[in-house]
Amino acid sequence: MKAFSNLYEALDSTTSTNGKVEAMVSYFREAPAHDAAWAVFFLSGQRLKRLISSRKLADWFVETQGIPDWLFRESYISVGDTAETIALLNDTFKASASSLLSHLSDSDDVISEAVPEISERQLSLQPQEADDSLADWMENKIKTLEKTDEENRKNMLAHWWRTLDQRQVFIVNKLLSGAFRVGVSHNLLVRALSEVSGLEQPTIAHRLMGHWEPTADFYQQLVAVETTRMDISKPYPFFLAYPLEKDAQELGPVQDWWLEWKWDGIRAQCIYRDGQVFLWSRGEDLLQGRFPELETAALQLPENTVLDGEILAYSDDMPLPFSLLQTRIGRKKITQKVMTEAPVVFMAYDILEYEGRDIRTLPLHERKAHLTACLMNVNFPFIPSPRIDAENWEEAERLRHESRQREVEGFMMKRLSSTYQSGRKKGDWWKWKVDPLTVDAVLIYAQAGTGRRANLFTDYTFAVWNDDQLVPVAKAYSGLSNEEIETLDHWIRMHTREKFGPVRSVEPYHVFELGFEGISESKRHKSGVALRFPRILRWRSDKPMEEADSLENLRGLLHAQA
Repeated sequence: MKAFSNLYEALDSTTSTNGKVEAMVSYFREAPAHDAAWAVFFLSGQRLKRLISSRKLADWFVETQGIPDWLFRESYISVGDTAETIALLNDTFKASASSLLSHLSDSDDVISEAVPEISERQLSLQPQEADDSLADWMENKIKTLEKTDEENRKNMLAHWWRTLDQRQVFIVNKLLSGAFRVGVSHNLLVRALSEVSGLEQPTIAHRLMGHWEPTADFYQQLVAVETTRMDISKPYPFFLAYPLEKDAQELGPVQDWWLEWKWDGIRAQCIYRDGQVFLWSRGEDLLQGRFPELETAALQLPENTVLDGEILAYSDDMPLPFSLLQTRIGRKKITQKVMTEAPVVFMAYDILEYEGRDIRTLPLHERKAHLTACLMNVNFPFIPSPRIDAENWEEAERLRHESRQREVEGFMMKRLSSTYQSGRKKGDWWKWKVDPLTVDAVLIYAQAGTGRRANLFTDYTFAVWNDDQLVPVAKAYSGLSNEEIETLDHWIRMHTREKFGPVRSVEPYHVFELGFEGISESKRHKSGVALRFPRILRWRSDKPMEEADSLENLRGLLHAQA
């Protein structure tokens, strides 16, 4: 556990990508396979389900460690994170208690009179917890709490707080609350494991895809030079495009590129191996049972085929709004009525495996030919994503402006000679989206961020006018510079009206221009509308709040889109 907490500190204390990779390489070269498997589990962004809420963690800490409730509340306001507040306070009080014990030789009564906030429990320090392995902690301590009653959970946690160091207390708190994250990208983890194993990065990335358990056997197979074990459901790493931030003319002749619509659906891979069909989302969620018509139709594909594409709500040769697709995502049972009301297709735009052969290294124009052959005898709802023919970039620009009328988000542009790579790479795939829809809205609520921004208010709620009332319509947390965030944070603290847990109601004053990709009706929102992918475009310091947009304007956008 200590080795893993040292790794966490090393990763958290540097912004250097090479420094992060070196720290992980050093850890994996020394860690036993079982510990390394759990480290990969957390570094790849996976988490345990929550065992104890943050609120309960705070209450138990105050109760068992003798911390004054007022002190915890004030400390939390400054820190902004329950797990970190506990770790810092716990370390401070242990140091205070230890100092008192070493310098005072009088009775416990004298100590109690001198420092009434420190309870007897804080003074009865116990030896440091043995440095058990990360795997032992996860499987014999953390996980066993699931079957333990609340009183024993509280006592065990109190023991850990008294015997672990500050970093370990923080990590344990985060693990128990289901909020443990490590500041490292998936690509850096792949780089580190590639360096440790000597395997190519695409091989490591592929082996990390899909569902797996953090066992010693898994880690050994992950870094093995040769392995015969293959999960037939395993998808390939997705290739992602960069936003186009330059003139399209700089890409060279338009004839060197495959242009297609950027579909607004669920990016997915359809896998047909050994007579079984698997649908995986880009977020590595197995979508079994959500789209039964696709699973049935996929049985017509050639054996051992993997397609990359988009699951779309679709009817009469036109995509339907994404909000209609959302009605199917959360359902456990898909009835015929649901399939009729929200029909779907798989818009296929690439083929990664054909007749059991990995063809990702073939150029795109050859993969497109294989895709056409693959789908030749497959009936609807599998559709090859059509190519957009444009004589030049000026014509392409004109067609791009038709995107919203076609219920798409713009263009995908893929170099015809490009291979199918892993992750987000610049140069071969670009997304050329339409300009966002915009609305001027008033800031009405703010909440502190997480991680390095836990002490700043960075998550904001915005509202528009409905007659003479401000109605919330969107939440956003990206788009401001660090300087703007700090300025706004200071203003929020000075102009807070009310506090609702971590959320603060602020005086309505500041106007911000928000960008968003689409708008839809919503019964879940008080305003009756939902904005898709809202983000802050700019701070409208030139605009008084009375001139912010109205709900009527947003409904006008909704009707125009319809």
